[in-house]
Amino acid sequence: MPVGVLLAGGLARRMGGGDKALRRLGGKTLLDHTIARLGPQVLELILNANGDPARFADWNFPVIADPIPGRPGPLAGVLAGMRWVREHRPQIADIVTVPTDTPFLPDDLVARLRAAREQAGAPIAVAASAGRLHPVVGLWPVRLAGALARSLAAGERGVGAWALGQGAATAVFDVAGLDPFSNFNRPEELAAAERLFGVPPPA
Repeated sequence: MPVGVLLAGGLARRMGGGDKALRRLGGKTLLDHTIARLGPQVLELILNANGDPARFADWNFPVIADPIPGRPGPLAGVLAGMRWVREHRPQIADIVTVPTDTPFLPDDLVARLRAAREQAGAPIAVAASAGRLHPVVGLWPVRLAGALARSLAAGERGVGAWALGQGAATAVFDVAGLDPFSNFNRPEELAAAERLFGVPPPA
């Protein structure tokens, strides 16, 4: 099983700043909802977040910062996850990454990503739905850490561009009323989700 990397390294400017992962939906944080969805599908979870890690102490899992200064974006979080696994879980070949504001993740996410990768003979698999690519939701081999570090050092910041440049496969997920990769970038979007759904639907 891969290690799950929860990406929470952004500044959440459109949400008014602070930790988007700690915003609440249906009485629980977005982080809790995401953990509940991804946790059963992975060996363990780690969190990519910058700043004081003590604010996530209640969750009792490793908090790792971006390895590159200046908050260069989620691609740096992917590298952070790869490097942590290479150091602490060298027997594990892959990580799976998700943003922490996706409370409706599919319960077969990892299996579908793995199947898409194997079918295509590709090194990476990323998710897609409703005609949109969601490259931050991906399955990544740890062995690509060196290549990713070089690309970041050269200025690459696009998760999708880098993944597709490595020949990534795409796992397409159906949307039946609710996109499983729905996320929330503004307070009004989160408020609308609260009104419409109350809590995420059962898996």
